Amino acid sequence: MKKFLIMTGFFAVTLLFVSCSKIRRNPGRVYMPDMAYSRAFETYASTEGLQKEGVHYDAMPVKGTIARGDEMPFPLAQDKAGDSANYVASKQINSPLAAGSFNMVEAERLYLVNCGICHGSKLDGNGPLFNGGNGPFTAAPRNFMTDPVVTKMPEGQMFYSVTYGKNAMGSYASQLSTKQRWMVIAFIKSKQAGNVSKDSTKLTMPIADTTNKKTK
Repeated sequence: MKKFLIMTGFFAVTLLFVSCSKIRRNPGRVYMPDMAYSRAFETYASTEGLQKEGVHYDAMPVKGTIARGDEMPFPLAQDKAGDSANYVASKQINSPLAAGSFNMVEAERLYLVNCGICHGSKLDGNGPLFNGGNGPFTAAPRNFMTDPVVTKMPEGQMFYSVTYGKNAMGSYASQLSTKQRWMVIAFIKSKQAGNVSKDSTKLTMPIADTTNKKTK
């Protein structure tokens, strides 16, 4: 019995030694060592060491990457100075948003937060920055309701202006997502369409009244 216990203990110690040896810990050859043993870097750490090894990492997303939940990017790049080819071509681009696919109340809120300070809550160009000529702006911004430059502007060209900026207005691409910019434009276009229908009603009503008068 004593010999049996000695032999059992000897085999147990031997098994423990073999299981903890370096030979057992060696996983063999690694097919893709750069992925199995990836280099760990802090967010703002220097990548100089990587560049010396031929790894050029600039912490930027891959070209063409789209943010989660965002729409497809605008197909036209910003024109170079003095070139307006893409600005003109943007007239042919229609909004990807289908009617009823977004909340118009939210679109109005986005307009008021981002555009109302210049173009006014009534879209008449009389926002707080102009304030009837008493504000810091000496010239009134575009009147979305009466200015033919914007009332006749296609939604694609309007999106181009909001995305890249136009004249005194800067780009809003960092403040509003692609979908939000299209939503704001849809809100503006809905207000313009309502204004046109009101004007047409004012023109036709007097004619209808005179033709329907009864003679005594």
